[in-house]
Amino acid sequence: MPDPRTAEPAAARSTPGVVGTPRRILQAEGAVLLVAALTTYVVGLDEPWWWVPLLLFVPDVLMVGYARSTRVGAWTYNLAHSYPAPALLGAIALAADTTAWQGVALVWFAHIGMDRALGYGLKYDTAFTDTHLGRIGR
Repeated sequence: MPDPRTAEPAAARSTPGVVGTPRRILQAEGAVLLVAALTTYVVGLDEPWWWVPLLLFVPDVLMVGYARSTRVGAWTYNLAHSYPAPALLGAIALAADTTAWQGVALVWFAHIGMDRALGYGLKYDTAFTDTHLGRIGR
């Protein structure tokens, strides 16, 4: 285990990222999630179709954390772009039998899938462009 007193600062380390076939597989998984979530929304719920474009980019609002710092920005961005929050919302919505909130959860999953398919991953606190799928813009 490295000694934290001698470890390089986070900004000095290179950002790891998935490359090659594993990256393409993760991006394909994102595309599958996007299609599955939107299909379930359209076929499984009786909610207005116009909610999809209205809600699709709402998770990106949490990028506002970057106005404070890269650390806060990465934390808020990752909160909105990982599966636990929409899964919890969806489970609560299913238990309460509220299709509107089920729809919100599905559109949220679709957003995450879209981002992953495009190569946008969870953020490191070094910079907005440093993600678990590699540096954005490479």
